[in-house]
Amino acid sequence: MSRYSPNKETVSKERMMEILRRPVITEKATLMAEHNQVSFFVPMDANKFEVKTAVEELFKVKVTSVNTLIAKGKAKRFRGRPGTRADAKKAVVTLAEGETIDVTTGI
Repeated sequence: MSRYSPNKETVSKERMMEILRRPVITEKATLMAEHNQVSFFVPMDANKFEVKTAVEELFKVKVTSVNTLIAKGKAKRFRGRPGTRADAKKAVVTLAEGETIDVTTGI
């Protein structure tokens, strides 16, 4: 079954709150803000249409595009034992000209 959901009515309010886990706060992410881009950590099963709908509905802004990427978990050692960090999916959201999101405040 496809999770394709282009209509706002098909994405529930609970799913919208689940999709945007937290904003990415890094030096590169703050530089992207100059180009009207904001990045969020999202669930691995989230698609671009759900992310676009969630950002538009929760922040009341116009989204022009959404790019997603999966950051593979690094191999690390914890107390001498090898392990791996979990994979993470990020969504880079490009906002329309003149639109802004302040990610430091809550929804």
